[in-house]
Amino acid sequence: MEKHIEIKLFATLSKFLPPDPDKFPISPGIKVRDVIRELKVPPEDVRIIFINSVRKDIDTVLQGGERVGIFPPLGGG
Repeated sequence: MEKHIEIKLFATLSKFLPPDPDKFPISPGIKVRDVIRELKVPPEDVRIIFINSVRKDIDTVLQGGERVGIFPPLGGG
């Protein structure tokens, strides 16, 4: 059975959003790193990852149903 995640890419990463980010298909057991690769997001552009509003790392395993937010390095003053 195919599983899905909801994916949000912020700021400069938004150009990599898939056509249907609310139902991005995954295989259970896939890592965030693999999703980033599938979306063709340069890994060096990923700084912060949230899964279900909790900060996680790039090697976190996904099962389906998660909300994944990915942020680039942010600047500001």
